[in-house]
Amino acid sequence: MMRMNGTVAAVISSALGGTAFVATRPIVGQIDPVTLGVLRFGLGAPLLLLAALLMRERWPERRDWPATVALGLLMFGLFPVLFNISLMFTTAARAALAVSTLPLITMLVSAVLKIEPLSSRKSAGVALAMGGVAVALLAGLATAPDGAWRGDLIMGAGALCMSLYTIWSRPYVRRAGPLSFTTIATASGAAGLGAISIATGRIAVLARLDLFAWSMVAYLAVFGAAVVYWLWSFAVSHTTPTRVAISMAVNPLSAAIFGALLLAEPVGWSLVLGLIAVAAGIWLASTSARTSAHIPDPGPPA
Repeated sequence: MMRMNGTVAAVISSALGGTAFVATRPIVGQIDPVTLGVLRFGLGAPLLLLAALLMRERWPERRDWPATVALGLLMFGLFPVLFNISLMFTTAARAALAVSTLPLITMLVSAVLKIEPLSSRKSAGVALAMGGVAVALLAGLATAPDGAWRGDLIMGAGALCMSLYTIWSRPYVRRAGPLSFTTIATASGAAGLGAISIATGRIAVLARLDLFAWSMVAYLAVFGAAVVYWLWSFAVSHTTPTRVAISMAVNPLSAAIFGALLLAEPVGWSLVLGLIAVAAGIWLASTSARTSAHIPDPGPPA
């Protein structure tokens, strides 16, 4: 039951994450990638802190703080910069499609690190979900903007960051709590980006933002940071890395739907077929053959 709860949390997190692509794309011309990361996670961290205090979660032990901060710099420092730069070159749907390679990356890295062995059922579920993504976005890929491949590659690098975070954060989240761990991690990433933004004078852009930009920032802080990454950390602590990562197949579909509705980005007739394939793939991977409930914790990052 807890594994299924983790899978559901991951799917909701990924669906909301898809809307973050749509909220980011209209404002990447007004706010530079570093400062946008500061706003998204710097404003999201206090919300997570408040929730952690209200829930009275256990905080990470002193020995876990260096790794928690390092993971925060990786996921909430480097990743948002790659995320924001990518959306300067490509559409929300294409960028989300690049991120959806996360299950394949996570499955391979987990196997190499001997954290989670491969299984034929799990591999089939990942392949089916990825096929669903490709089918769903087939028409949209044909109308990509010039130079979109640059954004796709940059977002692929971001997917690697997210994969490593998903794998390495699990033992620390389980020893503390998803809210408390994510609070420290997001605050660390935002602090790192904030130092860069202030030192380079980029922070001055805040005085020139209009109401629409601030509304998108507010959405990203609440739903694209606090809610999304709390759910992601909850999922990481309740199921395996690959089962969490497979939910990323929902991400490009969510981005495609809201991108079509709000940004007029083209989406083909194949979306419904893709949704069915993605749902089937997630079910297949998350209901893999019965195994022992114990899953070895990955070690800290080198």
